[in-house]
Amino acid sequence: MRIGMLADLYRPHISGVTNHIDLVRQALEARGHEVYVFTFGEPHPEDDERVVRSPGFSLRVRAQSITFNFRHTPAARRLLIQMDVLHTHHPFLSGQLALRYGKPWGIPVVFTNHTRYDLYMRAYLPLLPPTLGDTLLRTYLPRFCREVDAVVAPSPGVKAMLERLDVDAPIHVIPNGIDLTRFQNVTPHDRRAWGFQEDHVVFVYLGRMAPEKNLGLLLRAFAAVAQVHPNARFLFIGDGPERKNLEAQVEAFRLDDRVLFAGLVPYEQVPGYLSACDVFATASLTEVHPLSVIEAHAAGLPVVAIRAPGVEDVVRHEHSGFLVENDAAALSAAMSRLVSEPDLRKRMAGNAREVAKEFDIHRTASLLEDLYTSLQAKRAAFRPSLGLRLRRWLMLWGRDASAVQ
Repeated sequence: MRIGMLADLYRPHISGVTNHIDLVRQALEARGHEVYVFTFGEPHPEDDERVVRSPGFSLRVRAQSITFNFRHTPAARRLLIQMDVLHTHHPFLSGQLALRYGKPWGIPVVFTNHTRYDLYMRAYLPLLPPTLGDTLLRTYLPRFCREVDAVVAPSPGVKAMLERLDVDAPIHVIPNGIDLTRFQNVTPHDRRAWGFQEDHVVFVYLGRMAPEKNLGLLLRAFAAVAQVHPNARFLFIGDGPERKNLEAQVEAFRLDDRVLFAGLVPYEQVPGYLSACDVFATASLTEVHPLSVIEAHAAGLPVVAIRAPGVEDVVRHEHSGFLVENDAAALSAAMSRLVSEPDLRKRMAGNAREVAKEFDIHRTASLLEDLYTSLQAKRAAFRPSLGLRLRRWLMLWGRDASAVQ
């Protein structure tokens, strides 16, 4: 099967979505499928022949360069119409392009909702009244989801969120997955290189440092823990527009010797970094099915998190971690328990590894494969007109660069 993944953003942009695309692509290719990624921007050194980019317009958003376009190149379009299924990971630009290029040729279109767009709009468009943002989403998402052939939610919480936004199309729950083998028999990073000692209890956060991640609250919670527990330490892995603000907070709390910012870490080093820590902590409210939390469980880390859709679909409260209210005091209390109770920490660590097995990428890729296969019957029943078959022939021979706009 030839599968086209469409994404507004792809590498070098780093996010849970780009990591998911890479992981599921590898798993599907291991099952014998051809997987192409269609995105925007100039060629990147890490690209292979199946990453197809279309140049576009560059825009700076919170110190990050984003490239977008309202169409793909003729060469990309010729390849797109040869796919057996198109899978879009964003509902706006790439979602509309998937419909534009796929539907006329009878190619099934799948959409996975990876993002809490309601909360992202409040974080990045603060001047937009929340009621207006919700109205826009309730107007756009249900119509878009009815136009695609299958809607995927990575967790039951996301399915419920889409239904609250009036999405009435059938929704398939297929979890995001990770490659568990990366987290088996891992040599932990030497925590002494961070200035931490073996008897320290090290909390870790892995992800983008952005406003929607609620990191200010997380840091305030740790500051309270640090006052009571001199052996508590915190490692932040990642980068983003909030890093300078967090560094200023660390200085204001006088935690310079207790908190370390490691910056961006190559993905292949992530298992070693996580394995060197003791507890994963996050205060994000905008996750839909956080790979970083699943990875933390796979590395044997209990998770302390705010109770929210996505996170609560992974973490088992009081079994593999703690889920608390969106409150610094509640978060710090849970963190303190895991510092002061090593036996609890050890028990939850073992439980976390068991929970992670539910999210093996090979299992989740198999579920996606089954969904794609079920859509092929619809493709087989599609009978293009003679005129459409002629246009397709002209496009594939490169004689009609404007055939699909």
